Amino acid sequence: MDRDTVARHFGLIVRRHRTAMNMSQETLAAEAACHPTYVSLLERGKRNPSLDTMLRIADALNVKASDLVRETEAKL
Repeated sequence: MDRDTVARHFGLIVRRHRTAMNMSQETLAAEAACHPTYVSLLERGKRNPSLDTMLRIADALNVKASDLVRETEAKL
């Protein structure tokens, strides 16, 4: 598994959940206690979140982190 491919798919899944909630990157960042630039980089597959960041993002998106991981695995 290529790290860049995993990051890209994870980011697209985060973006899909965020846009389905009509949430801006800024709102997601505020609710997940991270910087809006980080959310942008994450969604573009330029960053891999730490476990604690993934849990905060999942919570802000009202999904389980395991669901985000499962969806990423399905895309690989």
